[in-house]
This record gives sequence, C-alpha cells and structure tokens, in this order.
Amino acid sequence: MGRGLFVLPSLGGAILGATALVAVALPIGDASRGAALFRQCAPCHAVEGSLHLTGPSLANVWGRRAGTIDGFTRYSQALKDSTLTWTEPTLDRWLENPLGLVAGNVMTFPGVKDPQQRTDLIAYLKALATGQAPPAPSGGMMGASSRVDLKTLGKERRVKSIRYCGDGYHVTTEAGATLPFWEFNLRFKTDSSPSGPAPGAPVLVRAGMQGDRASIVFSAPEEIARIIERKC
Repeated sequence: MGRGLFVLPSLGGAILGATALVAVALPIGDASRGAALFRQCAPCHAVEGSLHLTGPSLANVWGRRAGTIDGFTRYSQALKDSTLTWTEPTLDRWLENPLGLVAGNVMTFPGVKDPQQRTDLIAYLKALATGQAPPAPSGGMMGASSRVDLKTLGKERRVKSIRYCGDGYHVTTEAGATLPFWEFNLRFKTDSSPSGPAPGAPVLVRAGMQGDRASIVFSAPEEIARIIERKC
C-alpha cells in the first residue's frame, strides 16, 4: 500500500511535467511569417482600415466583437448573432475551421490546418492593430494593394454604348471598337470605391471565371439600365 502511495504522486508529477513541456512547445507567432501567409487572405481582405473587399478589412479586427467592423454591411446573420470577440483563442478556432466555429456563416475559406501558420497569422493581425505590422510581400495573388484604378484606363477600355440584340451585347468603346458578347459571358458590376470608374464612365475589364469573357464596371447601379439600348 505504501508503495502504491509513493507511485501515485510520482506519476502525478510526471503528468504535470509533461503538461508543462506541452505548454512550452506551443507555437510562438511570428508577424513577419504571418505577413507572408496573409497573401492567401489578401484577395478578400484588405489591411487598410476603411477598405472592404469581399470580406471586411482586418486592420482593426483584434479585440473587436465579431460582425461589428464599421462600414462593412455584408456580415452573415449567424456571425452578427454570435457573441465572439476576436482574440487569440477565437481567431485560432476561426482560422482552423470557420464553419465549425460559427455554423451558417458565409465565409467559404476551408481553413488553415497548420497550427504554426495560424499562430503566425494571428501575430500579424495583432501587429496590425498596434501599428507594428511588417509589410506584406508584393506580388502573388490579387489583393487590395494591386487593384487597378479604373479611372486611369484608356479609351479602348472606356465604354461609350451598349446595344442588346437577341442573346448578345454589342459593346462600343470610346476608341470606336464594337465588341460582341454572348449575354451569359458578360457581367455587369459596380465599384463605388476610390479605385472604381468615374460616374458615367463605365469600363470594360477582362474576366476569366465560369465562362465569362469580360465585365463592365459601373460606378453606381442606376447607370446600368441607362446605357443599354435594346436594338438589332
């Protein structure tokens, strides 16, 4: 019996020691590595405070309640109804599996499965909030910093008129060229950001998704119907 009593504390000490070792071995975040990893986030999230893309700006996400960033109006109801605050534990769970943390949210990102990468991304987001973030590397996927100012495009991209006939659009540019598109291959978009087109001066841009051949970008939705003429 005495021998058993001696072993139990010893085993408990071993467990505590193992726990301490695990705590020491947890990943330590590196903001510079996180900045490089953020390139996979940049197509949908800006790091400028007032610039929102597909998703909200992440410039000041640290310490905020989920679904409350100023100026972003497209949060899912599920995220707005959550009681989450973005801290290291909640961001880690979100980055690993967004749908697993908040069922019904509309973020399609499948998650980051590597714990070290998640920790590095969190370190970068925390550094952003304190103004100490290292610069993200340039190049790679399209992000906010690489968006073209649509007001600077030339006459060959600025749209003068759009004629709709049968199942196609015939787009005439200010340079005088008329380009035909099957109606299903042409998208109409709006961009009211500072990088968007000037009012009344829509532009033609290339597209390459789901069979699209091009997009026409307007500064406001009411411009779309005004410029299209139904005529064969």
